[in-house]
Amino acid sequence: MKYRPGDVALAVKRLQHRHHRTLSRVLAPLGLSLVQWDTLRHLDRRPDASLHELAVLTFQTDQSFGSLANRMADRGLIERVPGPGRAVRHRLTAEGARLRAEGQKLVDGIAESSFGALSAAELDQLGELLERALGPDSAG
Repeated sequence: MKYRPGDVALAVKRLQHRHHRTLSRVLAPLGLSLVQWDTLRHLDRRPDASLHELAVLTFQTDQSFGSLANRMADRGLIERVPGPGRAVRHRLTAEGARLRAEGQKLVDGIAESSFGALSAAELDQLGELLERALGPDSAG
């Protein structure tokens, strides 16, 4: 075996860390942190998501995401609307959608740079292997 599981896990973590550092740097001129952009991305894919859903998707606690959502609403990036019962739903504003799209171009560039040495077939294989390793609840 050329790669032990721990070696692969460390390589995944190192790549993730590099992406986080680089994305934080390139998103800063847009006035966005990585978690803010990630929130905009998830709301684009799941309009009307609850606070809890967004907290899970962005790897935050409900409490920390609630604070983040309030700050993003104050900036006019998202809006918070009443849902069923006591639930609060979240939606992108026009400004949030604009910044999400601008950020997406930057994120795509970083990902293309990271995986540019892989062929299309290798990239597909890597994606399939990671999905398999994540298991059935990888849809977050």
